[in-house]
Amino acid sequence: MKTVIFVVSVLLSAGSALAQMPQCTAVQGWTQQGPARSYDADNLFEYINGNAEAYILYHFVAMKGITCQSGGVTFNIDISEFEDPEFAYGMFTSTRDPRLPTEKMGVTGQVTQRKGFFTKDKYYVEISANPEGDHTATLRAFLSIIEKNIQGRTTLPDAFGWFPTEGLTPDSIRLVPESVLGLRMLERGYIAQYQAGRAFLVRESSPESAAQVFTKLRARFGQTTPATIADEAFTGTDKFLNGMCVFRKGSFIGGFANLPEGRNGIAEAEKLAANVK
Repeated sequence: MKTVIFVVSVLLSAGSALAQMPQCTAVQGWTQQGPARSYDADNLFEYINGNAEAYILYHFVAMKGITCQSGGVTFNIDISEFEDPEFAYGMFTSTRDPRLPTEKMGVTGQVTQRKGFFTKDKYYVEISANPEGDHTATLRAFLSIIEKNIQGRTTLPDAFGWFPTEGLTPDSIRLVPESVLGLRMLERGYIAQYQAGRAFLVRESSPESAAQVFTKLRARFGQTTPATIADEAFTGTDKFLNGMCVFRKGSFIGGFANLPEGRNGIAEAEKLAANVK
């Protein structure tokens, strides 16, 4: 006889009330164990001490859960709400195994023998199974039930479609919640790995704010050369980021860094800037 611990926090999309949690009995042979649980940013460490900071970094809002049981197997299932869909997807990319394939589940998901998780709208769902064994069938059964209870966005953030595909390393685009390229002035944005260098894209609150950050960024790199891309741009070099090409387009700052010697990145940056909406 199998035992499963099923920790669930099911939340609906923006503008909706909390979704009704799936019953453990929705999958035959499972029963609830103990009362429902609830966590927020102030007490999440009580549940996942040592990993709570990773959630908070991606602007975690709340988590709710229940425990289900069936025999000697346990499933820990958490459904967490984040500030917006971008942060929820960022949480997913921070926990997925890049060596393994993803699958269509909400926006995207990944299932292994002992773990299954996906993101949909501003929610991130994760299930961990114990003991060792192939639990993929049951993981998918519960994930499917939860996915249907969550309404909202099922597409990738818009920025994913803006990065040029030529030379792009597959599945390398990720949200960086702070200090993009290791620079504190670039507070939040995307990074994508290319065969030559890394692309980045940061959205500020307004064109005026972006212009101020762009000016500070140009001063940070010292001697630079102006370039004709979007509203303003420059090329330069840095001790840690090597060759760079940076542009501003409205509220966005983007470009390429870590370019090899002799490559200014203007052509690549022009393509990225042209795609930004």
